[in-house]
Amino acid sequence: MSTQAPNTTGQPIAFVSAQALRARMHDAVNDPHLRQSFRGAMDFLMAKRAAQFPDEGELDSLRSLSESIRQYSLSKLPDLLEQLEANLIRNGVHVHWAETPDEANAIMLGIARRHQAKLVVKGKSMVSEEIEFNHAMEAAGVGALESDMGEYIVQLAGEKPSHIIMPAIHQTKQQIAKLFAEHIPGVDYTDNVDALIQIGRRVLREKFEIADIGLSGVNFAVAETGTLCLVENEGNGRMCTTVPKVHIAITGIEKVVEKLEHVAPLFSILTRSATGQAVSTYFNMISGPRRGGDRDGPEEVHLVLLDNGRSQAYADEQLRKTLQCIRCGACMNHCPVYTRIGGHAYGTTYPGPIGKIVSPHMMGLEQTHLLPTASSLCGACGEVCPVKIPIPELLIRLRGEAQSAPHANPAMVGQGAGYDAKVSLLWKLWARLYARPATYRAFTWLATRFRFLTPKQQSGWTAARTPLKPAPRRLRDMVKDRR
Repeated sequence: MSTQAPNTTGQPIAFVSAQALRARMHDAVNDPHLRQSFRGAMDFLMAKRAAQFPDEGELDSLRSLSESIRQYSLSKLPDLLEQLEANLIRNGVHVHWAETPDEANAIMLGIARRHQAKLVVKGKSMVSEEIEFNHAMEAAGVGALESDMGEYIVQLAGEKPSHIIMPAIHQTKQQIAKLFAEHIPGVDYTDNVDALIQIGRRVLREKFEIADIGLSGVNFAVAETGTLCLVENEGNGRMCTTVPKVHIAITGIEKVVEKLEHVAPLFSILTRSATGQAVSTYFNMISGPRRGGDRDGPEEVHLVLLDNGRSQAYADEQLRKTLQCIRCGACMNHCPVYTRIGGHAYGTTYPGPIGKIVSPHMMGLEQTHLLPTASSLCGACGEVCPVKIPIPELLIRLRGEAQSAPHANPAMVGQGAGYDAKVSLLWKLWARLYARPATYRAFTWLATRFRFLTPKQQSGWTAARTPLKPAPRRLRDMVKDRR
């Protein structure tokens, strides 16, 4: 089990300190530029998503169908994975299984060494971020270059993605212009967006031509046909999977579906929920390496299936719902906490509401037990999730796992990491007090009589709040008359 989490410097850090987490959140909240950028971007994405679903009935039906497909796929996951492997091998694809990030990196490094690769060009893949693929390759002397424009920008900046769909959403065009001028030879400063995109494309086109290996993620893996489906907008995914002689795809074990017909509803709701598009620019279907007569395509295709804590979630009926996720990012776009602090404050690969429920399985509760508490439990994430993951319920469950006393046969690694005997005793007393009307009334009577013992000085949080305005006299008189 990985015990490392990325930070904004691009280097792995141990995600243990509550003080560090609070410091990152404090810095984010007090950064007016960051808050303005995220607020505007999230409002824009929410409006685009809403425009794609004008019919509430159609939206609810599609969400229910997508939920059913994901739950059905997960109910047959072991069999579907075996079927996927058999059909991929029949199609000429090499299939590898990795339990941990280290195993996944070792597998891909082995492939790179067999081909004497010097450069891997990458399409967008959050799983490769999850396993710190770039660092592993660079430590072994193999270059790893991001080709998704947003990922390329954050790689130049030495940062991590702040959003799973739009990695560089926290960057302004002026910051990007400065990055390009500083890091790309022969490029002058310009904050013209079209010019910046053309500069990035020109650089990346040259890298596609010399790359030894192309790496991609997988949105859906179809068991019955042995097909890997890849959703994208920039065309870099297609370049990564066809131009280099070797293509490596990496995905979590939960991404498999049984039939090709199951992909269509998920694809439809994914693009509309993620970016507010009716359909993405590209939808790639990969079923094997280049065959005789083909004019392009790789000579060799590999698929790495990664566990990294997913089997732990799968073993528990309630926690298994976490694996329904199709990585659209809608929960982040609607989350009041994420909107105010951005993605880097979480300190994990997957930020926002989905990150709070997947990261504990990947990293253990010792490293992540505070994440589920960084939520208002407003329920917005659950209401917009295209596959109806009950995120608020799962957050409460994870809080319970972290705060309960350690016991034998725990459902999660690190269960009880946040347990405090004194706090637990106080909550038990509170529960008994509030469970009986007589004791509750006695407590409130005593509390009102002895409130003079409570501190009069405001805390830092309450001191910063805007005081409530007194009710208008007319309203106060109306209330008084009714009494």
